[in-house]
Amino acid sequence: RKHTRCGLPLSSIAKRPHRVRLALISAANFGDSKGEYIHGWVSFGEVRFQFSSEPEVEIWKCNCSICSMVDYEHLFIKHAHFNLLAGDKALSEYTFGTGSAKHWFCSSCGVKSFYQPRSHPEAYSINLKCVENPPQVTNLVDFDGKNSFS
Repeated sequence: RKHTRCGLPLSSIAKRPHRVRLALISAANFGDSKGEYIHGWVSFGEVRFQFSSEPEVEIWKCNCSICSMVDYEHLFIKHAHFNLLAGDKALSEYTFGTGSAKHWFCSSCGVKSFYQPRSHPEAYSINLKCVENPPQVTNLVDFDGKNSFS
């Protein structure tokens, strides 16, 4: 089957962004974690979150077309150590390919502050550039996302 407007095969067209509902997690259910609570948000503060982390962390830099374009700095945080404080209704989701990765963008400013990566299904990838007083980066991993999932 082909798309009616552009004539391309439907399988080659990325899914349209749509609203996503992430459950807000109460602080009482915030998982066993070590370290301090660290806060992050998007440009206008419509999406806000907190997480706990060790004071020294490893981040990944990926060369795929999405990450390299915005110089995304991946800090992987287990789901239980992440808490969405506000903005679940402001997030729009984008998926492509297998649909395993869930890219969430603020529908007001377009910033992707965190997402569910395909490479780490048990964790969110937080964009370190959206974090206030981030932990100290002690190791940088160059990840070949351009060729790893083909």
